[in-house]
Amino acid sequence: MFTGITESLAVIEDINKTELSEYKNSRPNIDKANHHTEITLKLSKSKSNGVKISDSISVNGVCLTVAKIKDSKVTFQVIDETINKTNLGHLKKGDKVNIERSLQIGGRLDGHFVLGHVDGIGTITKIDRGERGSRIKIRIEDRSLLPLIVQKGSIAIDGVSLTVVGVKNSMIEIALIPHTLENTTLGIKKVGSTVNIEIDILSRYLSNIYQFSGNNKENSKVY
Repeated sequence: MFTGITESLAVIEDINKTELSEYKNSRPNIDKANHHTEITLKLSKSKSNGVKISDSISVNGVCLTVAKIKDSKVTFQVIDETINKTNLGHLKKGDKVNIERSLQIGGRLDGHFVLGHVDGIGTITKIDRGERGSRIKIRIEDRSLLPLIVQKGSIAIDGVSLTVVGVKNSMIEIALIPHTLENTTLGIKKVGSTVNIEIDILSRYLSNIYQFSGNNKENSKVY
């Protein structure tokens, strides 16, 4: 579990696609057509200290498991489902990503509860930059998510905990302070860039409860 408060930016050192058939001797029942992608990040020395194999780290809002560590380079194995449902498949060597280590018991909860389970992808359609802050408009590609996004509610954009300032049709609007632009990848995004969207966990549960309670079973599905 995370809070949506980006700790640092990391640089993509390498991306490799590995056929699972390479492991057919030890895992003979795997479909040979399947594969996974290995993404290697270079962390700062201070952020890589204490990181160990099997740790969970949020990469652009996607909860990934550390598979390998060498010096300050950390490698994650990413399955097709994750590549297809997030913008990780668009990453290239040299790109920067938002990094957050998992929440520690007793730590401050400065953002909101973020699971790292991305619900869909959004596309940036407009960026208005100002000295005191900026606004970004994002088109939500999966319209079934829109009833779960509310004005003044929390949302995670590429793993960054933010507040929705407006919702209209398939568009949402986010206001960003200069600090967020300077310390996350949102400051280097352009119109047309894709971002990972995770809605507030409370919306998920409320939708599910409403859908399956009382007389609402047939007509109340919003998620």
